[in-house]
Amino acid sequence: MNPANKRTVRTVLQGVVMFAVALPAIVTASGIPESLPWVAGALAVAGGLARVMALPAVEQLLDRVGLGLVDDDQGGSA
Repeated sequence: MNPANKRTVRTVLQGVVMFAVALPAIVTASGIPESLPWVAGALAVAGGLARVMALPAVEQLLDRVGLGLVDDDQGGSA
């Protein structure tokens, strides 16, 4: 996979994590009761996903599947 595609996939993953981190604030701002089962489940999954993505092992996993951080000599244009 070329570096540009790797960056795109990593950016999408980071967007998912960002949404997961922001979900509690979104629920609070929207006025949806947090006690609803599907809302509580979504908040639990979002918190778990954000926590897992912060682990160094996740970066190692991304390296193994070909999505590790890319250091190229082309200044970001590939």
